[in-house]
Amino acid sequence: MSGVQTLRVGRDEGDQRLDRWLKKKFPQLTQGAVEKMCRTGQLRLDGGRVKAASRIEAGQEVRVPPLPDARPAPRADAPRIPESDQRMIQAAVLWRDDHIIALNKPPGLPSQGGSGQGDRHVDGLAEALTFGYKDRPKLVHRLDKDTSGILLLARTDRVARALSEAFRSRATRKIYWAVVAGVPQPRMGTIRYGLVKAPGHGRGGEGEKMIAVHPRDIDSTEGAKRATTDYAVLDALASRASWCALVPITGRTHQLRAHMAELGHPIVGDGKYGGSGQENLGDGWGAQLGGEISRKLHLHARSLSFDHPVTGKRLILTAPLPDHMKRTWKSLGWHESDVPEDPFAEAE
Repeated sequence: MSGVQTLRVGRDEGDQRLDRWLKKKFPQLTQGAVEKMCRTGQLRLDGGRVKAASRIEAGQEVRVPPLPDARPAPRADAPRIPESDQRMIQAAVLWRDDHIIALNKPPGLPSQGGSGQGDRHVDGLAEALTFGYKDRPKLVHRLDKDTSGILLLARTDRVARALSEAFRSRATRKIYWAVVAGVPQPRMGTIRYGLVKAPGHGRGGEGEKMIAVHPRDIDSTEGAKRATTDYAVLDALASRASWCALVPITGRTHQLRAHMAELGHPIVGDGKYGGSGQENLGDGWGAQLGGEISRKLHLHARSLSFDHPVTGKRLILTAPLPDHMKRTWKSLGWHESDVPEDPFAEAE
């Protein structure tokens, strides 16, 4: 066990997340450990409390509490990742080059570890995605555990910083597909409700939920952040359910799920925000789909476009639907090829 340390962020170490910087220096730390140190105030940045996702700058001082000794390296003959998981994560690779790997993340697989997420997650399986590189690729953004679709990893620190900046400055464009209860009216619009976090019920804050705040009340509501989502209805099953395209202009926790629920059209299969109810007929909550429709979350990161940080070329990546959503599309008579990839471009 080490003592308390005060570390200064180096000249070339700025503009990155605190948790990633810390785990490079102390590989024995898990994501859950970093988040706990932040939550309890043991980890501090320039003397103040901080979050794991906070960005650090060159010259800042980080107070690090006593840490456990580095874990011993695994034996050379000890498998680090089960072969089945290696095959699964490698099969999820949608696109890769010398700088970037894009996954079609399966539903049910967390992006990272943390409170209540267990040990099996994309970040923990990244060792199986080195493909000849010395270092494992690094996540540059996240998807909720039950959300499927495109997830980017960077193969070098330089590319990770460039992609993180692209997401932060909204130079990327993400389009999600969802099935929602009922049919939103109007059929194309923008949601501008703010979001504030309600505490979870677990010891570590598990089960947290976002509460929508009317735009006029955002500035007067402690902790509320502005959030904006564009939506468009692509097809509908009478008034019972609709296929929507969603674009998160901002990137708040659970933004799409909370925004659609606030409209009265929760995403099908979303137990946290009301989309699991099947008892109501007609428009709005529930939609009484039942039958062949899976109760898994129907939210999929369908496409992602961005400028390649090395070549400068615009990349547009598209992820096929997961199996449970494919079955829903078949049951409802919808076809992926029947709609434009970016319905908002036609409206502009």
